[in-house]
Amino acid sequence: MKLEQAAKQLEALGNPTRLKLYRTLVRAGDAGRPVGYLQEALGIAASTLSHHLHRLILTGLVTQERQATTLICRANYPVMNDLLGFLADECCADAACGPAVGETAA
Repeated sequence: MKLEQAAKQLEALGNPTRLKLYRTLVRAGDAGRPVGYLQEALGIAASTLSHHLHRLILTGLVTQERQATTLICRANYPVMNDLLGFLADECCADAACGPAVGETAA
């Protein structure tokens, strides 16, 4: 993954509403969620939801599919995993990692 792509994805997730939206889609699994459900769950106007979805779609983190009259949104798991991998791949490459979360240093 290129640094610029990761930066754009992280920037898109840097907005609290988009992060909440994305987490809702990640929780939904492969079935995704209809736009109407997302609007109700987040309690935001349709135009605001559209704006936030557009930003996530542009970065590849979210996909949309029309099923008859319903627009289904899904987290793009391969893209999410690539981003997570990009962040973790070089963990401690230049130094030993600290204690695991919840552990204390001896």
